[in-house]
Amino acid sequence: MSLIGENLDPTMMGRIKEDEYESRSGSDNLDAGGSGDDQDADDKPPRKKKYHRHTPQQIQELEAFFKECPHPDDKQRLELSRKLSLETKQVKFWFQNRRTQMKAQIERHENIMLKQENEKLRVENMAIQSAAQHPVCNNCGGPAIIGVDVSYEEHQLRIENAQLKEELHRIYNLAQKLLGKSVSAMDSSIASQLQNSSLDLAMERNGLSCLSPLGSTLPMGLDLGNGVSNMLPLAPPNRSTTATTSLEKSMLLELAITAVNELFGLVETDSPLWVKTLDGGKEVLNHEEYRKKFFPCIGSKPRSFVTEATRETGIVNINSLALVETLMDANRWMEMFPHLIARSSIIEVISSGMGGTKNGTLQLMHAEYQVLSPLVPVRQVKFLRFCEQRAEGVWAVVDVSIDSSRESSNAQAFVNCRRLPSGCVVQDVPNGYSKVTWVEHSDYDENVVHHLFRPLISSGMGFGAPRWLATLQRQCECLATLLSSTIPGEDRTAIPPNGRESMLKLAQRMIDNFCAGICTSAMHKWEELSIGNLGPDVKVMTRKSVDDPGEPPGVVLSATSSVWIHVPQQQLFDFLRDERLRSKWDILSNGGPMREMVNIPKGRERSNCVSLLCASAMTPNQNNMLILQETWKDASGSLIVYAPVDVASMHAVMSGGDAAYVALLPSGFSIVPDGCPGYGGPNGCNGTLAKGGSNGCGDGSGSLLSIGFQILVNDLPTSKLTVESVQTVSNLISCTIQKIKDAL
Repeated sequence: MSLIGENLDPTMMGRIKEDEYESRSGSDNLDAGGSGDDQDADDKPPRKKKYHRHTPQQIQELEAFFKECPHPDDKQRLELSRKLSLETKQVKFWFQNRRTQMKAQIERHENIMLKQENEKLRVENMAIQSAAQHPVCNNCGGPAIIGVDVSYEEHQLRIENAQLKEELHRIYNLAQKLLGKSVSAMDSSIASQLQNSSLDLAMERNGLSCLSPLGSTLPMGLDLGNGVSNMLPLAPPNRSTTATTSLEKSMLLELAITAVNELFGLVETDSPLWVKTLDGGKEVLNHEEYRKKFFPCIGSKPRSFVTEATRETGIVNINSLALVETLMDANRWMEMFPHLIARSSIIEVISSGMGGTKNGTLQLMHAEYQVLSPLVPVRQVKFLRFCEQRAEGVWAVVDVSIDSSRESSNAQAFVNCRRLPSGCVVQDVPNGYSKVTWVEHSDYDENVVHHLFRPLISSGMGFGAPRWLATLQRQCECLATLLSSTIPGEDRTAIPPNGRESMLKLAQRMIDNFCAGICTSAMHKWEELSIGNLGPDVKVMTRKSVDDPGEPPGVVLSATSSVWIHVPQQQLFDFLRDERLRSKWDILSNGGPMREMVNIPKGRERSNCVSLLCASAMTPNQNNMLILQETWKDASGSLIVYAPVDVASMHAVMSGGDAAYVALLPSGFSIVPDGCPGYGGPNGCNGTLAKGGSNGCGDGSGSLLSIGFQILVNDLPTSKLTVESVQTVSNLISCTIQKIKDAL
């Protein structure tokens, strides 16, 4: 069996398993002394071999019993033979073959793990020997001369020389991508110049710090002839793949391995890399210790960028395998973090993993990260995602940006953020839960973020680990609640299960449309308007809806704004979600209270739910209008999104009808803490204080409120937008914000 596993194509193994182990049985199909660990000495081999194919039901019953008892006794084999209409020898030989198969699989797995460990040790040994023989200056990239002082002028010349060679290296790679084989003549000349120079390229300047310069020997036993590493199985290259493409895949694999090793170093519990703040409530990365322990993976930080590093640990209601599968699937990953990820896609699968698992999977991905506010630009990042299993029940998923200079056409699209080794380490704990340690480490351009949100972003509650982990915990709790047979709290749904599912799908589409109307993701076709009489913090976008059945046809306006309000986050959230107080700010209520008709809980917190509201005393103009609403809160913030829907459509949805044909124009609020403990708002609140407030409340109890409205201004897609329509939406935002301040 070990020979079969090593020499045959993996696609043939399924047929071998079916024919050899699951389908071949009976008293005439095996020699009595040929295999098995409990054959009777009295069994005599038959003269002629016969083969019998089990039915799928028989195989299923045998497999289920094998999981419980791999070594059945005579009595158990007799019961199985009667139950499955087989001979006792057929049952006995099936279990013998199944045990042989299991033993061979375990041996192959152990051999693979030992080979990997041996290869890692060999690579580390080569790296140590190379570093000892060729010390390099970390600043300029030149050879280190121990015991010799270098003048300031010579030191500057070395730095400039390294920068020029780095630029030459990048131009060469770009030309080779654009012209292909026509630049092969330059290959030897440029490579020889780089090799013969007295100053080698600094590893932190070429965009991939774990890679050697062009022309030098790469570690990890990489064979530059075919570009395939013997460390992890790469995806089969295309026939048209050039040597450069194969080399790049090998280098990206090295970068991923370096990144995952750094991630495990960052999640160590007692590591000196993290220090507590003076109040003891937050961990801060010790940058000095970080520089001592880790070599930069993706080059030096741009001058205008600042560093954000956060770490958070918590227990999540999901096992490690399920979480890893979710993170390695672009669509499922985006569904798990809908308010954090505007768009995600897998560009290329470089390594497909080992043994049918995600262990060793390497993917090149693109994603857009968002904070629900028009004042925080979307972060577009192109990165590698690597998955590794370190031990039984211990997995790591790490992301690391690739150098934007490697891109020829879209280099300018990935300049506002660089993702240093970040991700999570997942460890199984009892009862199907897992312990997740999340690390977020990135460099970003602070100048593009509005001053109101800079404290929130720098605190880690915008894009940092606390928000990722809080969202993951809430989403897993929501899934567990929806799958549970008993719904916690008061159950007023009174709708069938298929109607409940349709209503949840409609609410999810409402949330997605609301987020798309606030953040300017490239995925959504919004056109931003520049009108002089609008406020500086108000953004208005327009879009024409023609063929989408989930939106009314015509011209749609989306108006958004963010303000600081001198009210605690919890108090503001409770006020906005209370249907009895809705008339104080919502014009759709027509001055009267609302009542809740349907409530679908999505967690232990009563505020995490999908509900259906209607006016307590309907007027003739309201008798065809209901309000679909979803609310939630967690440690990172809270959300309230609602949309008017007609009664006939909602009755169809609650009866199990297709929710995709219900037209929605969502509006709502996103509430996050201001991130400024100890004083009354960012930068003196910028004039957004509530009545009676001051610039020194001293308790850090402010909130950042983002508001968004989507309105159909004309029911004909060919109609032109008027200035009056834009001004109406802008006035609606200003009026709503003022009503909220007056009420609180």
